[in-house]
Amino acid sequence: MTDAYRRALVKLSGEALMGDREFGIDPDTIANLAEQIARASAVGVEVAIVVGGGNFWRGQSAAETGMDRATADYAGMLSTMMNALALQDALEHAGAEVRTQTALTMAQIAEPYIRRRAIRHLEKGRVVVFASGTGNPFMTTDTAAALRAIEVDCETLLMAKNGVDGVYDADPATSPDATRFERLSHIEAIQRRLQVMDSTALSLCMEHELPIVVFDVRAKDSIYRALNGERIGTTVSAGALTEPAHPG
Repeated sequence: MTDAYRRALVKLSGEALMGDREFGIDPDTIANLAEQIARASAVGVEVAIVVGGGNFWRGQSAAETGMDRATADYAGMLSTMMNALALQDALEHAGAEVRTQTALTMAQIAEPYIRRRAIRHLEKGRVVVFASGTGNPFMTTDTAAALRAIEVDCETLLMAKNGVDGVYDADPATSPDATRFERLSHIEAIQRRLQVMDSTALSLCMEHELPIVVFDVRAKDSIYRALNGERIGTTVSAGALTEPAHPG
């Protein structure tokens, strides 16, 4: 446990909750993710989570069909709340104490986001789930994850990708010779336009020297391993030397 993080934020995409489904939430998948997070919390890691909503709604896609973009993004924020409530329930079934905070006012179902209250929950060993992104349209949940991680003083931002085990120099789906990085710097990821997260979020992490770990959420126990400081996926950090992954 010596390498475990004191406090970390996990960014879960909505797609990570789908399992093999094409839409919505797979009960076995969310139970497994919750169990990993609850185990890490039980051994002393303070865990915050930002959850996306792409398994229900994508604001940009809706806007491309003619819907007002701001309206479409607000609808997307509501989808993150559905995921947050499902994740809260799964975490509680796994034995964790949980608080859900939302950037939009939903007094009947979640606390409003209050930074000092969120930090206090974390200090008391509660898992904190942040919903509704930043509360602003045109901002992704990646940006919300970077912002919340910095605000509540996390040591790292863990990007749990759905089926992608790190950062590559090209799209591995279309380029068989694509190379995965072990480590690289924020600035190189920005300059090379690598698919770590959106550029606003990545720039925010670079400005505040917040390390990012990109890994495959589908790999066995990957969230638990990442929270415990095991070196998996790709680490993006300030001043890191570019290091391709070694075969095998």
